[in-house]
This record gives sequence, structure tokens and C-alpha cells, in this order.
Amino acid sequence: MKRQGLKINGWAKNVYVKIPITNTRGESSLPLVKELAGEGVKLNVTAILTLEQVEGVAQALNHRVPAVVSVFAGRIADTGVDPMPLMRECKTILKNLPQADLLWASVREVLNIFQADDCGCDIVTVPHDILGKALKMAGMDLGALSLDTVKMFASDAKAAGFSL
Repeated sequence: MKRQGLKINGWAKNVYVKIPITNTRGESSLPLVKELAGEGVKLNVTAILTLEQVEGVAQALNHRVPAVVSVFAGRIADTGVDPMPLMRECKTILKNLPQADLLWASVREVLNIFQADDCGCDIVTVPHDILGKALKMAGMDLGALSLDTVKMFASDAKAAGFSL
């Protein structure tokens, strides 16, 4: 990964090298993160799901070099755990790294966009389908949405051949 990271870093000044928190054998990538950050490589440390991982990344990063810390909040929520307290704590852990941005990764629903903002995330990655839904529905009047829902039920029943 180091050789590839250094090569990718040379592509352009605005490139961030994406490094997973572990390799496929479960071995920590923190020594590599520390080495690359020490060489001035801008990093996006990804596939993070625990506070311990964020703490390790915070210790490994170079406070003078821009970085992105990608926490997969959507995957955390998939396990039944509310990611909001964890994401707020991540922001606290990164407070002494002014060039490190916290990224809310793995958005599952429109609400996650607002949650990311609420807990201070600097970046949120949003899939096209969720972004389209947000553009259509965010801020929609709930009374109007209720009426649209009832009309959809009636349309579905008619399309299925039901009648009264």
C-alpha cells in the first residue's frame, strides 16, 4: 500500500490517498498512516467503525497535513447502534487536528444528511438515490405527504384491480 500510496500522491496536489484502517488480514494500517502522513501525504483513512480506530488515526496523523477520517456511520446504524453519539465523540477526538475532516460515510437515508450536519461532520458522502430523494422530499409538508401517501394507496389498489 505504501508504494501505491506514494504513486497516487504524485498524481496531483488535490489528491487524497485512501487507506483502509486495516488490511484484509485485519492488521492495522496505522503504522502506514503514520509513515505516509509523516511524508506529507494527504490521506483519507477509511472503513472506520470504532472510537478506538479514530483515536489511533488521530495519533497517527500529521497535524500539518490535510486528512479525511471516514467513519461508516451507516454501517454502525445497520448494527442497531445509534451513530450520533459516536460521531460527536469522533469530532471531539479530532479537535486538535485542524486539518482533519470528519466524514460521515455510508448514508442510508435522507435523515443521515441532517444527522451528519448536526454532529459537526465536515463531509458527508451521499449516494445518488438518497440525494434525489432529499432534493424531492427534504422539508416537505408532512400533511401534504400524508395526502400523497393515501393517494398512492388508492392508485396501487386500483392498479391491482381492486374496487369498491
